[in-house]
Amino acid sequence: MNFFKSFLASLMGTFIAMGLVALFFFMGIAAIATSLNLEQSKGTWVKENSVLGLNLNTMVTDRSPNFNPLEGLSDFDSGMMGMDEIIGSIKKAKQDDKIKGIKLQSGFIASGWAQAREIRNALKEFKNSGKFIYAYGDYMSQKGYYVSSVADSIFMNPMGMMQLKGLSSEVLYYEDFQNQYGVKMEVIRHGKYKSAVEPYLQDHMSEENRTQIQSLLNAVWETLRDEVAQSRGLESATLDALADDLVVTDAEEALAQGIIDGLVYEDDFEDKIKATIEVDPKEDLKVVDSDKINIQIQEYDNEISDHIAIVYAQGPILNTKGSAYIIGKEAINKAFQEILESDKIKAVVLRVDSPGGDALTSEIILNASRALKGKKPLVVSMGNVAASGGYYISSLADRIFADPMTITGSIGVLAAFPNIRGMTNRIGINAEQVTTHKNAMGYSPFEPLSEGFEKSTISAIEKVYHTFKSRVSEGRSLSMEIVEEIAQGRVWSGKNAVEIGLVDTLGGLQEAITGAAELAKIDKYNLVDYPKYDDDFESMLLNAFSQAQTKLFQHPIEKYASDFIKLSQLEGIQTRIPYSIKME
Repeated sequence: MNFFKSFLASLMGTFIAMGLVALFFFMGIAAIATSLNLEQSKGTWVKENSVLGLNLNTMVTDRSPNFNPLEGLSDFDSGMMGMDEIIGSIKKAKQDDKIKGIKLQSGFIASGWAQAREIRNALKEFKNSGKFIYAYGDYMSQKGYYVSSVADSIFMNPMGMMQLKGLSSEVLYYEDFQNQYGVKMEVIRHGKYKSAVEPYLQDHMSEENRTQIQSLLNAVWETLRDEVAQSRGLESATLDALADDLVVTDAEEALAQGIIDGLVYEDDFEDKIKATIEVDPKEDLKVVDSDKINIQIQEYDNEISDHIAIVYAQGPILNTKGSAYIIGKEAINKAFQEILESDKIKAVVLRVDSPGGDALTSEIILNASRALKGKKPLVVSMGNVAASGGYYISSLADRIFADPMTITGSIGVLAAFPNIRGMTNRIGINAEQVTTHKNAMGYSPFEPLSEGFEKSTISAIEKVYHTFKSRVSEGRSLSMEIVEEIAQGRVWSGKNAVEIGLVDTLGGLQEAITGAAELAKIDKYNLVDYPKYDDDFESMLLNAFSQAQTKLFQHPIEKYASDFIKLSQLEGIQTRIPYSIKME
């Protein structure tokens, strides 16, 4: 027995040692690569007649992911690009006289609509500087085409496929499924539009939910349709007709309808770029990758002492420490505290991309931001989603910016409790309880919600809903009556949110930064990012797992299963947007 114990201990030690060696190896490689890149940044390695190679056929996040050596040990490499990297590379290419244009690939970009529009606006500014953009794709999704449509010329593979069909959102309803299999969600909510839980309460879509989803789809479609029409010299009505009848499904029809400019293979596409910049067709095209140009031109200026802090709040709001993809009170509060104590930081931009989450954590984060009031301007920049808890933590900002395609609002509250009594009864499992008081058990997944527990939960939800509305009333200078009219869990587009007073101005992160500088009355400033996450083993493991989990739920069936699982894992009162709104 002792032999086996010693053997297992030795084996475990060997595995741990091998893991540590691999970890340090990847860290060493990263350090060497960084050193080499820094050396390149000091030289003039960008050659004349170069183009920026911008391949956006990847997953896009607001903040660039940190290097994580653990990703190299699995099949789940992040494959992500941050908006800061993308926008930064476009701006720097615009400034570099040696870079004449952009070779753009965005056919199947995996981003939100608001992110896509911010990228498109940056490309538009690049183009307005007098430089060219040529776009290419084997396949063009609607989102990918929307980004590419700003280009001077769009080319596709002759056998390429394309989407131009309008927007849709599909919602699955589980009432009959729950009744059949004995697994259900016991739901308590406030807000007639709080459709995050509607699919678990009934077998069809409510008129309130249909109204809000239709309004949201219309607002986003009108924005992208009109901007594509303007760039391509088409009428908006023409695009509507093409989408209605599914006229454009392949590259040949796209060319015939004036949606693109040519059919070529990728090698021939590069020849067209060479001709534009008058390079010999026999020479290689000089392409500078986005990560290289971000290193080549450093933004931070040591001569400038004033800073604007960008606090990234990405992901669900949970009662936890927090990470790059989870909003936790500890990380965000620590960031606000450090910002408050810094003499160099003159203003703060809170970049929010969140569907909300835990109500108490949302209140704690909002209270931490309150400490900045009267001391440093706080401006909110809303990304793809800043709704429910995401709006809660934004509500006291001095100014709020949102993209027309941002999903926001959803001022409502819910609580969901999984119940498996029906299933356990069928398979012969019976749960018995013994208590000292009639409500001592509280919630049990094996029993219906007790009258006392349900009553206390309703009371808690009413209090949170009132507090939520009062925070919005205070931050937006609206009466409680007006807030109630636009609340009730209803979701709004950024465009509509400006009209009803939930948002101040339409604009992206750059506009929010400019707005913060104006409020702070500073002209020159450096940008610094928060929160500062520790690169410890636990954090790297958590982030690697989070990214792996994101990739696992890509197929539609898995996505809906993920929604059901996530709802069943919620604890406490939630200020959370509906999972069901997916615009495709």
